[in-house]
Amino acid sequence: MDFDFSDDQKFLKSEARKFLGAHCPVSAVRAVLDRSEKAYDQDLWKKVTEQGWLGAAIAEEHGGLGLGSVELCVIAEELGRSLAPIPFSSTVYFVAEAIKLAGSEQQKAEWLPRIARGETIGCFATVERPGVMNDAGVQARVEGGNLTGVKLPVTDGDIADIAIVLAKSGGQSGLYLVNLSDSTVGRQTLQTLDPTRSSAKLTFSGTPAELLGEIGEGLSLAEAVMNRAAVFLAFEQVGGADRALEMAKDYALNRYAFGRPIGSYQAIKHKLADIYIKNELARSNAYYGAWALDDGAAELPLAAAAARVSACDAFWFAAKENLQTHGGMGFTWDVDCHLFYRRAQQLGLVAGGAKAWKERLVTQLERRNAA
Repeated sequence: MDFDFSDDQKFLKSEARKFLGAHCPVSAVRAVLDRSEKAYDQDLWKKVTEQGWLGAAIAEEHGGLGLGSVELCVIAEELGRSLAPIPFSSTVYFVAEAIKLAGSEQQKAEWLPRIARGETIGCFATVERPGVMNDAGVQARVEGGNLTGVKLPVTDGDIADIAIVLAKSGGQSGLYLVNLSDSTVGRQTLQTLDPTRSSAKLTFSGTPAELLGEIGEGLSLAEAVMNRAAVFLAFEQVGGADRALEMAKDYALNRYAFGRPIGSYQAIKHKLADIYIKNELARSNAYYGAWALDDGAAELPLAAAAARVSACDAFWFAAKENLQTHGGMGFTWDVDCHLFYRRAQQLGLVAGGAKAWKERLVTQLERRNAA
């Protein structure tokens, strides 16, 4: 079985890297980080929209490019490599995928074209407290079509136009589409380690909510969306981890100590080799996840969990060791190491922490072995 990208996908990857190299340098990431009032790079968001990336995996009939999920994975890797400070993952990996998966034809026709045109930013609001997402943890309620409750933290919740919210109605869970411009919605921006990807506390006080899918399917749909998003996020993490490795290698080759490049010392060689091994393991699992997602394979929950766990580990390790390789300079604001460390931590939590995904991975392996 060939898990490599096709020639067309490799061309897309190359062009995406060139585009982001020109329009998303590190200075653009720092501009968002340095200015607290700027939640994301609006200029980059507009340019990405013009490239058609927001609609890459959206059908042509709904205003998208009609490409597959593998092409979106290709784009995701390059976005992760450049640390793009835009709400792409929340809008495309979560909200668009949720609407594609569970939306009615009317909901798809209404919202997918808006997402593809960059007119609508979305967020996925399922979490209310620390821990694994489960039925007991859902306290938000929908009564008479109106939503009441609190969700936090919600990535991009402070800038989103719509939210997909996990809530209960009559004791049964459901996913609900909510317009965040309603006056009954309260937003509070939260302080996080990576301000280039904002987060918020959302409070709903009788907010009109539209059911997505069927009542009683909320948790299963949320988990299905998480599985899909986990694959895309894994590619972002692989992209970031690869770039962190390149930074560490370049510094090790150009930084001299005692008359020799520090890269010639065994301790540094071992660091870089360890990063490379974890990165390659994460990449192989991400490719497996991309295949399972694109093929609609039954292995998707297992492949998504494996991709998520290995990618979280790889990006965190690469970011940490990149910082250590730079030594004292690595801890300073002027060196870019902290940008990758921040993003590694943020991506490691945005769809649930690694611990929860390890439990899911074990559960999936037990089910497969018992079959």
